[in-house]
Amino acid sequence: MGSGIAIWQVIILTIYSMYQIMDELTLQTSLSQPIWAGIIAGLVMGDLKTGLIIGGSLQLTVLGVGTFGGASKIDANSGTVMATAFAIGTGMKPEVAVAALGVPVASLMIQTDIVARFANTFFQHRIDKLIDEENYSGIERNYLYGYLPWTLSRGIPVFLALAFGGPFVRTAVDYMNTNLAWLSNGLATAGALLPAVGFAILLRYLPVKKHWPYLILGFVITAMLSTIYGNVTLLGTTIAGMNAKFTTVFANLPMLGIALIGFALAAMQYNRSVKESNLVAAQPKQNAGATDLDEQDGEIHGDEL
Repeated sequence: MGSGIAIWQVIILTIYSMYQIMDELTLQTSLSQPIWAGIIAGLVMGDLKTGLIIGGSLQLTVLGVGTFGGASKIDANSGTVMATAFAIGTGMKPEVAVAALGVPVASLMIQTDIVARFANTFFQHRIDKLIDEENYSGIERNYLYGYLPWTLSRGIPVFLALAFGGPFVRTAVDYMNTNLAWLSNGLATAGALLPAVGFAILLRYLPVKKHWPYLILGFVITAMLSTIYGNVTLLGTTIAGMNAKFTTVFANLPMLGIALIGFALAAMQYNRSVKESNLVAAQPKQNAGATDLDEQDGEIHGDEL
């Protein structure tokens, strides 16, 4: 196809893009997350590492992005599929693919999401009529028909882009790598910074003001362990260079260890909150008309535990 993407790869990625929106709306098995989109696209394209880099970057980018009611949000899954496929097929750097393809495609897919929602109203009105007629089999059929607009809203753009957009992407990549190297480097830097944007959005909705000591503690622990593990690895490499018999391999900083430390701190805070709640419940209120100041700070306390 002129882009390093075979027709069978286009078909599989198109089918997955159609499935992932159904999974997001109904099954919710997490296969509709960008990280899984990167894994699947990477496996199909034969480069799992690139898929993980792009999928992980876009997963972190949309970490704090959500949708409420009928609102549409960026489709990071389709963006991940296209960015991974073109990055592997054309030799584009993963960081550049995230900034130049992943995020723009994810944003453009908002329009197809809106089209799918509008198209679904046709079946919704038919179901309303069938409810009055008590036609239950017709209700079930039209419910299933509603899958068509959703799946096509993802499948058609992904198929057209992968099947016919390859030559354009390859030409653009070659031009950027030769005549616009500064732009390519800038996009790579922007792509590397996008996960920080996702964290910033997430922190905006978390009770950071109340639990800021844990935020500082987590940062310090991660920085210290990263420095220690980095120096130990460097020391091992130096010794190995001096002594050929030294074959010990030092592992890098395990992120699972950092996650377990965070889990332990969260468990401690949870137990403390439960004890405080029990004490408050056991004591009679001194002033029944008093207003809890914690309810006026604008935070969602139901999610803090």
